[in-house]
Amino acid sequence: MVSIGLLLIRLVIGLSFVAHGTQKLFGWFGGHGLKGTGGWFESIGMKPGVRMALMAGLSELVGGALFAAGLLTPLGALLIAGTMVMAIVKVHGPNGYWATQNGYEYNLTLLVVAIGVAIAGPGYYALDTFIF
Repeated sequence: MVSIGLLLIRLVIGLSFVAHGTQKLFGWFGGHGLKGTGGWFESIGMKPGVRMALMAGLSELVGGALFAAGLLTPLGALLIAGTMVMAIVKVHGPNGYWATQNGYEYNLTLLVVAIGVAIAGPGYYALDTFIF
């Protein structure tokens, strides 16, 4: 049963990050693509914006895919956690804890879930289990 729980967590969190990555990279799902995201990154001091948007989008896409599949799970979790640290530092941190005030509550939750799964292991229903 624990492995099914870990699978559900990995799928929901991982595929959500895949979707966010495709928003940044390709403008899918209502996203702004590299140029739009890069412009917003520039506006908050992350320069060069397009390159930073590319790095964030790739981290979310690759990290989310690895995490969802349970493949190289610690690496996927690290990519997710790194993205969330940047979101906290550059966007949400100054607004305090609560998500209702655009704070870092949700980002911290995602960061801790990713690290927690990396520490606990991805469970039986993961590619890591069959490869390693």
